[in-house]
Amino acid sequence: MPEKIPYLDLAAQLRPLRKELDAVIARTLDNCSFCLGPDVAQFEKDFAKFVGVEHCSGFNSGTSALHVAMLLLGVGPGDEVVTTPFTFVATSWAISYVGAKPVFVDVDDATFNLDPKLLERAITPRTKAVMPVHLYGHPFDLDPILAICKKHKLPLVEDTAQAHGAKYKGKTVGTFGEISCFSFYPGKNLGACGEGGALVTNNAAYDKRARSLREHGSTVRYYHDEVGYNYRMEGIQGAVLGVKLKHLAKWTTERRRVAHRYHELLADTPLQLPREAAWGESAYHLYVVRHPRRDDLKKHLETNGVGCALHYPLPLHLQKCYANLGHKAGDFPFAEKAARECLSLPIFPELTDTQIQRVVEVIKDFFRK
Repeated sequence: MPEKIPYLDLAAQLRPLRKELDAVIARTLDNCSFCLGPDVAQFEKDFAKFVGVEHCSGFNSGTSALHVAMLLLGVGPGDEVVTTPFTFVATSWAISYVGAKPVFVDVDDATFNLDPKLLERAITPRTKAVMPVHLYGHPFDLDPILAICKKHKLPLVEDTAQAHGAKYKGKTVGTFGEISCFSFYPGKNLGACGEGGALVTNNAAYDKRARSLREHGSTVRYYHDEVGYNYRMEGIQGAVLGVKLKHLAKWTTERRRVAHRYHELLADTPLQLPREAAWGESAYHLYVVRHPRRDDLKKHLETNGVGCALHYPLPLHLQKCYANLGHKAGDFPFAEKAARECLSLPIFPELTDTQIQRVVEVIKDFFRK
């Protein structure tokens, strides 16, 4: 039987870094710098430089960073935040955590990102912020969204959890919003050996308060200015991310190599392939194809030893947790269609051309039947 191809191979990423990772983890253990500490501080400086912003504060997860972003903007009970129904649930969790209401806007059928043409009609007097997602590593269309935010005097929060290093018109995403939030979940393009996240901004006051909120609402130990949270990044994760960050640009180049090879080899199949908009440079966190027989294709791939995944099988407006919003099937047709048809193929920097060709051959075999 041909070699199995994993959906994601983190071990292949870690092997060449193992000695360096072992050394920095050992140093962190020797220094007993387990919560925040010098490795986190250095990573914050390095990641801010990578993104192109003035301030970066490390968090224990991207979800925590998004939650604090809502607090920094004063979002609370009775408020609304406009976002997308087609992404991981953490984006909407942050809105719900502060007692506000997520207001969904359907996605663009080509990029799966929030459709700017539908944004303005979702804005009401209760709208406090707009928070789209750079889904699958592809930037959302920032210029029209920024124009609408400016017109209505609304802050933009970029959920950049899946788009480390992606670019919009040549500029790195995460630099356009009042606040931007990243996730370093292990499977992300820049992943920790555990959980991690970051909040980045050019606003010094936001950064100062974010640092206080992540550490129990405190700037001086045992003195608490407001109710805070235990959202600190662990020292070991800061050390690991510091090592990995040096490789991120190369890994992004390799992800794009894999994506473009898929483009070439799958062009003559019935699949709808991901397309980069003229203004976007995707970081290809995921390579997501579409087909009405998605479930059958998924089963065929798995039967033949090819890993794959669903991102995401049920849009947020139809999840039980948001039944109170009163949405029904058909409310956001493009998000619902994407949920029925999307299939994520293996993509990681170490994926070889032989493995790519094997994935493609299994797909083509499916359509020959």
